[in-house]
Amino acid sequence: MKQRILLIVALLAILILGIVLPTTAQEADLGDTLGAVQDAGILNCGVSGALLAFSYVDADGNMAGFDADYCRAVAAAVLGDAEAVGFRSSNASERFPILQSGEIDVLIRNTTWTISRDTSLGFNFAPTTYYDGQGMLVRKASGFETLEDMDGGTVCVNAGTTTEKNLADVFRGLDIEYEAVVFAETNDVRQAYDDGRCDGWTTDKSGLIANSALLAVPEDHIILEATMSKEPLGPLVRHGDDNWFDIVKWTVNCTILAEDLGVTAANADDMLGSDDPKILNLLGVEGDLGQAMGLNNDFCYQIVTQVGNYGEIYTRHLGEDSVYKVPRGLNNLWTNGGILYAPPFR
Repeated sequence: MKQRILLIVALLAILILGIVLPTTAQEADLGDTLGAVQDAGILNCGVSGALLAFSYVDADGNMAGFDADYCRAVAAAVLGDAEAVGFRSSNASERFPILQSGEIDVLIRNTTWTISRDTSLGFNFAPTTYYDGQGMLVRKASGFETLEDMDGGTVCVNAGTTTEKNLADVFRGLDIEYEAVVFAETNDVRQAYDDGRCDGWTTDKSGLIANSALLAVPEDHIILEATMSKEPLGPLVRHGDDNWFDIVKWTVNCTILAEDLGVTAANADDMLGSDDPKILNLLGVEGDLGQAMGLNNDFCYQIVTQVGNYGEIYTRHLGEDSVYKVPRGLNNLWTNGGILYAPPFR
């Protein structure tokens, strides 16, 4: 009874005195991302723009790569047009402010899911699109075989990243003395290492694989066996807009489940006549799963036909159809020895 009286008094105070309940400017101003994107007719997507295989400007002047295609997947889901994307290149230091401010609608920029980013920075992470781990690139001529061999050396690293912190934590734990040489841009890190300013270069192993191809003599370098961290990379959005979070989340799930069910860009039209209810739900033939998020029910069909399923996206930019040919490892389906698994569309 006492609690009920206190609640009534509080409500009266709000009505009589005009008290405003606490909220954030971010939630008040940026709470309808879907509406804003649909009104603008374009998705503003934050990427690196300088990381080969993930997001980079190709020879034709187009943004290409694994992350770039996930931007296109969101655009296909929301706007029905995978090319309706405004790409915003960003370095590690500015990527979070441009998302917080609303300059971009989603950040898909090889960004690691951590507790601080998920909570105190005010972001929500969609399902992981790439399971990675931090590595160390060194010159073969150095004779380094382990991290401990680098005691007293210098390491090139991107400023303002989990990579920089992981380097400090791992080397401190191994009692390794080192000097960090930091740069904001990946191109500057690579150039400094290639110029001999550092004994090693550390970042996610996928980044080392992609960028080592740009070194003056790629075959003169090796990646040490040690994996210094777990790096689950994927899209993130602002707190305060659950529906937009759902959209980005189920965009990723769509690509994974499509591969799991054998739905590809080439056969999706044929699959519209499938007898499998799981496929019919996925492609929007049955159910109103898209409408629950303010999308067309065929949003996943649009993603798969315009961009591809997870396996197609991976193969194109990182796997057998790319110059890198990175084994899928953990990024394989759960049925093939990996850990990719999507919740059901029902």
